Amino acid sequence: MSIADRVQVHEVQTLSADWYVLKKTRFSFRRSDGAWQEQWRETYDRGNGATILLYNRDRRTVILTRQFRYPAFVNGHDDLMIETPAGLLDAAEPEARIRAEVEEETGFRVGTVEPIFDAFMSPGSVTEKLHFFVAPYEPQDKVGAGGGNIEEGEDIGLLEMDIDAALVAIRSGMICDAKTIMLLQYAALHIFR
Repeated sequence: MSIADRVQVHEVQTLSADWYVLKKTRFSFRRSDGAWQEQWRETYDRGNGATILLYNRDRRTVILTRQFRYPAFVNGHDDLMIETPAGLLDAAEPEARIRAEVEEETGFRVGTVEPIFDAFMSPGSVTEKLHFFVAPYEPQDKVGAGGGNIEEGEDIGLLEMDIDAALVAIRSGMICDAKTIMLLQYAALHIFR
């Protein structure tokens, strides 16, 4: 049986369609025991995205970004977030979008990108599925200033870190972004063994 056979949508209300789309849905879900249970859930739809970790195996370094994130700030994070470059797909294919995004944010033009996995980052309330990539870089691959798109409010700094220092930064709480932690752990297991 498909999960679609266990869901009956009764009502969908759009609560906000400003920055992204916030909906409230009343539905019934058929439980494992066969009983139908009515529920209400809010879903935040911001579209799907992609993220990438640039790495230099010989130098044992990775490229990360630093930027202000208001939701993290209001939840007590009083610093810039250290993250892997990322962005929404905006109807583009994941690989094409991440190539453009990494150059916009970091100034690096990447060659081969390797898709490694997809993941839902907060499936209890956010619809977004994130496509994860890794790519090697060399210092001469930096072709632009980076910094992000000022019209989108971006003010992105660049950070080149030793992989071991990045892993310590996870343990210390300096790096606390989920997608970045996932990619750094992947790199520790598969790239910088």
